[in-house]
Amino acid sequence: MERKIIRRASQIIGGLFFLVFNFSFSQISNEKMKSSGPQSDNTLRLFLAGDVMTGRGIDQALQHSVPPALYESYVKDARRYLQIAERENGDIETPVSYEYIWGDALEVWKENEADFKLINLETSITTFYEPWPRKGIHYRMHPQNIELLKTAGIDYCSLANNHTLDWSRPGLTQTILTLKKAGIKFSGVGENGVEAGAPSILQKSGTRILVFSYGAGNSGIPSAWAADKNQSGVNYIRGLGEIDLERIKENIRTYERQGDLVVLSIHWGGNWGYAIPEDHKTFAHQLIDEAGVDLIFGHSSHHPLGMEVYNEKLIIYGAGDFINDYEGIRGHDQYRPELSLMYFPELNTRSGALKSMCMIPMEIKKFSLHRANRTQTKWLAAVLGREGEKLDTTVRMSGDRLILEW
Repeated sequence: MERKIIRRASQIIGGLFFLVFNFSFSQISNEKMKSSGPQSDNTLRLFLAGDVMTGRGIDQALQHSVPPALYESYVKDARRYLQIAERENGDIETPVSYEYIWGDALEVWKENEADFKLINLETSITTFYEPWPRKGIHYRMHPQNIELLKTAGIDYCSLANNHTLDWSRPGLTQTILTLKKAGIKFSGVGENGVEAGAPSILQKSGTRILVFSYGAGNSGIPSAWAADKNQSGVNYIRGLGEIDLERIKENIRTYERQGDLVVLSIHWGGNWGYAIPEDHKTFAHQLIDEAGVDLIFGHSSHHPLGMEVYNEKLIIYGAGDFINDYEGIRGHDQYRPELSLMYFPELNTRSGALKSMCMIPMEIKKFSLHRANRTQTKWLAAVLGREGEKLDTTVRMSGDRLILEW
């Protein structure tokens, strides 16, 4: 009898241990899935990054470079930007590898697997030698440096911005052909207006993700860059009024099917300052309410802006720069332009609702991305919290990442 009691007690204890072990393992597995990859077929995890500016100094640091001549007011040689960066943080042994530019971001991507990686590419990919006349800044990188984007596994580039035609329409044509040859999707430009307005189509488990790209005149895009039925160019909107809204709604309806998710990438606004114009907010809300947009991916600001979740849909008003060659250039130090963010939003594929959003802070140093330290991360959390408060969002720190809450 005593043996039976002992045996039964052992079985009960063993069963309890099994249940506790499995529960703990399940919790650990769930946390791991949350941090390292998409959870299920009805969850879409994206990686988003703001302006990727890999021309000028960065192009000169890579294995292949275009001629360094520039047509700016003060800097006439792209190698000067490399020298300024070295003066700020030390020598850069050139040529650097393609992995070098992405630095710690490569490890972050491994730790935070995304279904698709989307960026705003603010650099023409061309060897064409004539810049757009009377434009102050001209970005381009050598076509062979397309390996830089392939090394990062970039799936999509938004091209409706104020640097895509820096090297004129032949430069745009070469950019388009280079991306197509590399198998990297893009939208926002084309050989005519219809092509420029067409979305890129990504697919996950039967769900189509339509990615449209628009460039607004208030971001510095010349109106002469607009694509039309007779010429190549950018998918351009002059303003943010009813006419522009109706045009976008009609364009989305042309391509959208039931069950699609719609991502709208938009280049708008100025480069510096945290204030979000009221017409940006109104337009963003109208895009969600009337055009059926599920995520608004805004950029142009050189630093991150406050974010909003409106009717369960994410609005990034300004993603900030991801990588650039501004290192060591003074004048906007209060915005900490050396800091950038890697955005990882998760959407419900059935409703488009935002499920979660984490961000990994990075520092641009010696033309390479490094994980931000705790002080830098706290500064970003405070700024995004302060600006998000006006939009009913906040940001909390969780280890080396920032979590958006709404």
